Amino acid sequence: MNRTTMSLIAAVVALAAVTGVATLADPAQPSGGSAASARLPVDRSTLLCPAPSSSDLAETTYTAFTPRAADGKDGTDGKGGADGEAKAGRATLLPAAGENPADDPAAGDGDPAGDGDTASGDGDASGNGDASGDGDGKKPREAGGEPVAPVKEPGTPVTATADGAEAPALIGEADGRLAPGWSVQQTTTVDAGVGRGLLGAACTAPDTEFWFPAVSTASDRQDYVHLTNPDDRTAVVDLEMYGAEGETDAEAGEAIQVPGRSTVAVLLATLGERPEINATLHVTVRTGRVGAAVQAADTNLGGDWLPASAAPAPALVLPGIPKDATAVRLVAYAPGDDADLTVRLAGPSGSITPAGNGTLHVKSRMTAALDLGDVTKGEPGSLVLAPENADRGKPVVAALRVTRGKGDKQETAYIPATPAITERGTVADNRAEGTTLSLVAPEEAAKVRITASATTEGGAPVTETRTVKAGTTVSLDRLRPAADKGVYAITVEHLSGGPVHAARMLALPDDGVPMFTVQTLPDDGGTVEVPKAEQDLSLLNE
Repeated sequence: MNRTTMSLIAAVVALAAVTGVATLADPAQPSGGSAASARLPVDRSTLLCPAPSSSDLAETTYTAFTPRAADGKDGTDGKGGADGEAKAGRATLLPAAGENPADDPAAGDGDPAGDGDTASGDGDASGNGDASGDGDGKKPREAGGEPVAPVKEPGTPVTATADGAEAPALIGEADGRLAPGWSVQQTTTVDAGVGRGLLGAACTAPDTEFWFPAVSTASDRQDYVHLTNPDDRTAVVDLEMYGAEGETDAEAGEAIQVPGRSTVAVLLATLGERPEINATLHVTVRTGRVGAAVQAADTNLGGDWLPASAAPAPALVLPGIPKDATAVRLVAYAPGDDADLTVRLAGPSGSITPAGNGTLHVKSRMTAALDLGDVTKGEPGSLVLAPENADRGKPVVAALRVTRGKGDKQETAYIPATPAITERGTVADNRAEGTTLSLVAPEEAAKVRITASATTEGGAPVTETRTVKAGTTVSLDRLRPAADKGVYAITVEHLSGGPVHAARMLALPDDGVPMFTVQTLPDDGGTVEVPKAEQDLSLLNE
């Protein structure tokens, strides 16, 4: 074959390859007839659940759920076998490796060490059935094992249970039709000891940065940050703490190694020498990615999970303050310049300024707190933070510590600032009694569609449409599926109007203690914006 023939063949191959190349169209600047971008269902989702508790008295329920597609189609061809299963998708949670905080001698009397009992339940949350290894609660747990609460069909939640201190952190992956909107809720009841109460956590996607206002290293608090690595490579994480006077001496938080497919829990009291009643934790990942959540345990006020705040912004919304809250504390941090905020409470009939607490000054790189007392006065509400000067707003992060009850019958939960629902938000674990959904439209009226799914025991979903007036909070506690038993999921879809933020309170009172937990509903990430592509032969001219 001569050189001319080879050159001709090469030219033909190059032409064929270039003809198959698609260019991505910029939605803001369509050119040459390129179509605008579209939102399509995601193909894969990753969720991370922290180890539920270090108490032997803990009882944990995992609830996993994937919403049905808006068009009602499940995305499969109905065929069985391997191909049919692959098209149907999988959504499973597997135990991560690592040690429970109960094994840490610094945990104190309220964190008893594991006695070797393994978790149990429908999903076998103990993983390989021998989480403690040699039975003394000291040997690190290995990753892997039996799936926990695997979802088989969209539209119906699945549950699993685990008891005791040995329930592991979980690493979850979903793909195919089960990936869009896949959500997992972890709900734990602890009857006694430090941090007793109802602890709820929505399992979250991995990321590289997290902000946790409202943590504490005071003598009556035992706060741990749980770091879970979903990948095979080791992640390297830095922890920084900021109190009322600025950054603490947190050398112990530098370059923390989180091995692949493992979890690490760090006691925040080890990150500084002086106690901080109100502090902000900043988690940054040098290498890899992790999931992060803070378990806050109070000697007198119970405990709960503290999720990460929304990203720093000049204006924030903290939805879902219970109507019977006896104490509300706002904690904020300014990562840049000083910030001056207005504080407003959006209630059922409109927004008001809390008496004597209408503003908050947050100094640069310092944590500020504002005690609002029983600010809701018997009506549900949401807190809306905005810059005093709209033209000079500075970014902040914020969270609320909310207390219900009195005396020795108090219980605490946390509400972080949360982003608006752009398309759909989902919360998985809801009960026939004790579930309250809060919706707030801080700027202008918004229209939403709310669906209570079928329960784990059957029944049919129930859907209703609501309009949330501007500057108000709508509270719903009677939306539930037809079935009287079982656990169900709630989805909130944004239909029109301004931004809407949401939160769900689950209340399970026990022996006079108003045990409760609050989970916000950011967008569930079920869709992603994908630029449409077309063939562009102009590349041949390059």
